[in-house]
Amino acid sequence: MFHPNNGSICLDILQNQWSPIYDVAAILTSIQSLLCDPNPNSPANSEAARMFSENKREYNRRVREIVEQSWTAD
Repeated sequence: MFHPNNGSICLDILQNQWSPIYDVAAILTSIQSLLCDPNPNSPANSEAARMFSENKREYNRRVREIVEQSWTAD
């Protein structure tokens, strides 16, 4: 997966903003939101974050390329 947060989840409510008021549904909703709307300011993948911020067309092309490669992988 090519994503600014691939491999690790950089999410404030799991780190600096943690509070026991967050239930599983809130955490999963936050993760889903992060996947749909990446935060390039707190990346696990700096290359993807840079590309997402500076060149969305190339970022989208790269994401499609990697997804298509996964279709043919063993």
